[in-house]
Amino acid sequence: MSARARNLTKLVNSATTYSDRTSKTLARTAVTATAPLTSAAKDVTTKNYIQLSTSAVDSSSSSSSHLKPSKSKTSSSSKPLSELTVESIRVRTSSVDDSKRDLRRQISNILCGDADVLPQSEEDYYEQPLVDLLDFSWHRTISNSAAQLQRREVSRERKQVWVFKSTQSGRFGKLVKMCAQKLGTYATLEVFSKLDRATGVNEFNCMIEVCIEKSRNTDDEDAALKEFHRAYMIFETMRKRGFVIGEVTYGPFFMFIIDMGMVEEFHFFCDSIKKENPKSLSRLAYYEMLLWIKVGDEDKIQTLIGNAHNNDDSNFNESYLVALCEADRQEEVSMLLETINIKKVSSKENMEWIFKSLGKLLLESHAKKFILELITEDKGGHDLSNLICSYAISMPKMQAEDIVEKVKNLHAELKVAPSSGSHEKLIKACCDSLEVHLAIDLVDFMLEDGLKVKTAMINSLLTACYASCEYTLVHRIYSMINDHESLKPNAETFRIMIGMCVKMKDFDRAYSMIKDLEKLGLLPTANMYNAIMGGYFRQKNFHKGVMVLKKMDATNVKPDSQTFSYIIGNCNSEDDIIKYQRELYEAGVQPTKHIFMALINAYAACGLFEKAKQVLSDKGIPAVNLNEIHSVLVSALATNGQLADALIVYDEIKQLDANLEPKAAISLIEHLQSEGELGRLLQLLNQLQDSELWDDGCARIILYCVRHKLSGAAIDLLKQRMEKSSTNEMVIDVLFDEVFCQIAEMEPTDVQFGLDLLQSLKEDIGIRPSRKSLDFLLSACVNAKDLERSFLVWNEYQTAGLPYNVLSYVRMYQALLASGAHKAANVLLENIPIDDPHVCGVLKACQGTFGKTASASSQGKKKKKKKNCVPETCQETVGKTAFVKSKGNKKKNKPK
Repeated sequence: MSARARNLTKLVNSATTYSDRTSKTLARTAVTATAPLTSAAKDVTTKNYIQLSTSAVDSSSSSSSHLKPSKSKTSSSSKPLSELTVESIRVRTSSVDDSKRDLRRQISNILCGDADVLPQSEEDYYEQPLVDLLDFSWHRTISNSAAQLQRREVSRERKQVWVFKSTQSGRFGKLVKMCAQKLGTYATLEVFSKLDRATGVNEFNCMIEVCIEKSRNTDDEDAALKEFHRAYMIFETMRKRGFVIGEVTYGPFFMFIIDMGMVEEFHFFCDSIKKENPKSLSRLAYYEMLLWIKVGDEDKIQTLIGNAHNNDDSNFNESYLVALCEADRQEEVSMLLETINIKKVSSKENMEWIFKSLGKLLLESHAKKFILELITEDKGGHDLSNLICSYAISMPKMQAEDIVEKVKNLHAELKVAPSSGSHEKLIKACCDSLEVHLAIDLVDFMLEDGLKVKTAMINSLLTACYASCEYTLVHRIYSMINDHESLKPNAETFRIMIGMCVKMKDFDRAYSMIKDLEKLGLLPTANMYNAIMGGYFRQKNFHKGVMVLKKMDATNVKPDSQTFSYIIGNCNSEDDIIKYQRELYEAGVQPTKHIFMALINAYAACGLFEKAKQVLSDKGIPAVNLNEIHSVLVSALATNGQLADALIVYDEIKQLDANLEPKAAISLIEHLQSEGELGRLLQLLNQLQDSELWDDGCARIILYCVRHKLSGAAIDLLKQRMEKSSTNEMVIDVLFDEVFCQIAEMEPTDVQFGLDLLQSLKEDIGIRPSRKSLDFLLSACVNAKDLERSFLVWNEYQTAGLPYNVLSYVRMYQALLASGAHKAANVLLENIPIDDPHVCGVLKACQGTFGKTASASSQGKKKKKKKNCVPETCQETVGKTAFVKSKGNKKKNKPK
């Protein structure tokens, strides 16, 4: 057990000292019951109003001593966890009306990301006087007199409540997480204590999730203990207040405890939850199996499996099976599959999990057996087709086409009719692997069988076609939509289709789709026109791009911020920038970060660099977007030749402890090519977290090292990139080809540097150079007219096990001619076929550039008379090089 786990063990064990005094103290702190509510009011309020405060925890005694009980019985720090929990719960029965105005300003600043209102840390926060962070109503509280309203008004109230309940939960959860990240957990608890609404299960669960997540992510043991303690406080509060402790609440606790391998604490929590929620026994069995798998206690695993036999009523078999399936324990899974009653699986989710695992473990016989058992079930209710699809999709190393064929065969063999759900899964699998033609065929099959095709599925299919660059398929899908009234496209469907037409430069078709919207009862949107406008601007057609704005005005479609960001970003004069910036404000469009980015790029493209810098002083820029806009300025300055100014702005970003945005970092790496900048380039590279962007930046820096002959740094970076691309040999080959291509293009050419680098690659990294890399190195010999090193490179082909081909012979012929070795060139010419006109053209060009030898035609006549005769003097001249071949070797190396 790790040190963190041992400390957490001490923390949770302190909770075993709970006493009756705890319950009495909690009872005294309970919120007084409110007056009975009317039926309308009950729709929007919960019965218990529970509010948290952490004033006790926020005091100076709230330190790690609360988490680590002291041996001294008289010390305040030795209080058990139960008393700490009690002290951290306070009842707020009144609001502070005088601070509402300041309060609204504070919460607005918090949510908008204004760093000025935030403390540097939670410790700094609690050194300041406690402010009333939130003291406003989240929604209008329905009064008790609602029952006296007319029936029409009551109906309206209930509708309002339904809308609130349907949308508020997710939004409130996001708000909780945002506050916890910006203010810290203690401050967020204080926020809850100020809410003019009931603090319910969802709010508590969100806070528990935030605390557990922060405890997982920190490397500081004390911080992890504090966060876990806070989560436990909230958990105990819920339990004592009478909330039902469901899996949404205790699940994160158990997963954290399991990951930490804390066995005793697991059973402690289990006992508590069993008392509060006896219906959770089967789910607790699932977590118990996960625990023994995590700690590797094979005896316990076998004991649980043995005890679960003949105990189907409790669903323990099902819970154990799901846990074992998740852990890929094939042997134990097979044991349980022999005894489980598939008809008694409690939920569709578990049923699907089981069939996914059967596919993952390739247990097809069990899958067929279970399907046949479910077919004979009297009640039915299972989507057997969906289960078959879940099984097939989970099979390892299966291509999309094979999955579809497998599903088809299983349906036929088991006599199960396909369903919409199974087809949706297959189509998603095809789209994920970009097998879009197969996906469209499946949609056709669904339409022929009268199955429902959802709009979201069509949109996903179009998105996959767009991602795979299969733009022409838009015509087939559009015809499908027109031919089947059951397909109901939406605005997003048309936006994607219009974008695909624009990619094909079929602007007329894109406009015709907008006209067809009226037939389907849809209205054009700004996004549709923006797609067309973006296409024109990518073609540098500013006039037609602006004409789109007039067409939007003709169809009463208001431009949005993206519309103006396109136009402003492509302006080529200051007058145009000012003109469209004025139109933006006249149209009432709120400037976004994209508008500010467009202004920077436009001013920089026009050479107005000072005005590009002044954009950053605009007070309308949200603080949360400031770093991103700074990065755009760096990229714009670097791209337009103002590298010194770009580096100044970059240094300002570093002083703010921020990182350059990835695209701006790549742009700066691309343009920062002067000597002595390796340290800065490596610093920029370390900021790139995305693997693809890191590969791109690393390749650029490697070429920088080659250009400035920094072989040591180049080798180190090649090692790093090779490690990250070790599974893709093609990527590795392309990487080294780029390096030697750079050497061939260097001025002046340094072949020795290329040979040294090649030797280092072979010795330090242990790679074999590709044919193309050696071809580039041989081309460098041609440019340098270096005869001696030409032979060294020529021998590397044999060392690498690469047979000579026409291209290598031609390059060596060039190298010999360029260095004046005409006799050796004549010998080599015998190995070059002259029946290819392109090869003959290259040979004549070489002779014209470097000096003539025997012509190709006359050399061919000599070959007819004396095919295998190589003068000894030529062998001495070329030092018995590899191209002096016997008849058998000629045939072996002659290209097919």
